[in-house]
Amino acid sequence: MNKSKNEYRICTRGIWDTTVPGITFDENGVSNYAEMFDKLVKYHPEGMEGNTYWENIVDRMREKGKGKKYDCIIGVSGGTDSSYLLHIAKKTYGLRPLAVNLDNGWSSEIAVQNIKKVTKALDIDLETYVIDYEEVKAVLRAYMKAGLPWIDGPTDNSIKAVLFKIADREGIKYVVNGSDFRSEGKQPSEWTYTDSKQMLYLLIKFEGVRLKTYPYQSLFDMINSSMVKKIKDYRPFNHIEYEKKPAQDFLTNEYGWEYYGGHHHENIFTRFAIGYWMPKKFGIDKRIITLSAQVLTGQISREHALEMMKHPPYDEDLMERDKEYITKKLDFSREEFDRIWSAENKHYWDYPSYMPLFEKYLKLSTTFLRKFFPTPPTIIFERQTRKNENSN
Repeated sequence: MNKSKNEYRICTRGIWDTTVPGITFDENGVSNYAEMFDKLVKYHPEGMEGNTYWENIVDRMREKGKGKKYDCIIGVSGGTDSSYLLHIAKKTYGLRPLAVNLDNGWSSEIAVQNIKKVTKALDIDLETYVIDYEEVKAVLRAYMKAGLPWIDGPTDNSIKAVLFKIADREGIKYVVNGSDFRSEGKQPSEWTYTDSKQMLYLLIKFEGVRLKTYPYQSLFDMINSSMVKKIKDYRPFNHIEYEKKPAQDFLTNEYGWEYYGGHHHENIFTRFAIGYWMPKKFGIDKRIITLSAQVLTGQISREHALEMMKHPPYDEDLMERDKEYITKKLDFSREEFDRIWSAENKHYWDYPSYMPLFEKYLKLSTTFLRKFFPTPPTIIFERQTRKNENSN
């Protein structure tokens, strides 16, 4: 494959283009990201093999759950994936999940109502973990001041920390996640990476704050949870048939669930990060990755994906209202926000993180990695594919 740094190109199979870090193309115009996606599909088969794999895990959940109130923990946001996951966990597989929602003060009212509707109708217990908002505010302010693209990254970390904490409290070994690479793709690490080491550094540097209650996973916590306590994170939609649009239609008809307008728009800050901060400040449009995945799985046509990319991520007026709301809720003055917005863009490698350590151990065998993960994380496929291509 040949790199193309100056000429704009777009993958002939998906819509990955030269705005995507590390992209290369073969003689037919197929990108290395398409090849990476093919590897993920091959490693995570659907159909009979995928169903068998997942049903075996379900059997183990039921066995481990005997004598306990719950079989598994499911994180819920009010979005499509987690809502539909609750449905199949209870109705299709007969599991007894505990639904856990992280409240960081930014959930939309639609999302809150969706959670209530689905858990109530399914008679699933719901636990809401409320984070002290002053600490939430400090974290998000620090990431914006740091000039990083994925300013909502610490929320991802806190969600996982809470799920594993509650799983440990309940004696549960299974955390079930609604993420799915076939619908969402694999975002480049340059766009989305963060970790708790970086978060703690940024808090001191930009806010002068040390956290007291904000949940996060340190490297020790990750090792302790996965290798000592043997709590694992499973993603059934990587193995069983699932498409977002039919799932949304079903949820609407069955539970009165409501759509919130876009991918991860159930959270107002996440919506701002994806739809305003990243594309307008960094020129990053995460839809390139998500829509490419859906094209390759036949959920949408390539032509439709290209047409969607001609339009903004979400309504321009709503973008401006969100900007004003975020500025006010994070206690930024207009002048402060403008200074942050105009400051130099940074990336995860500009600040301390665990990534250098992770990169060192990514070379280890998948046998070792399975002590941490049921299947290798998608970053493994990303690094292997991009390293191979860049060496040509």
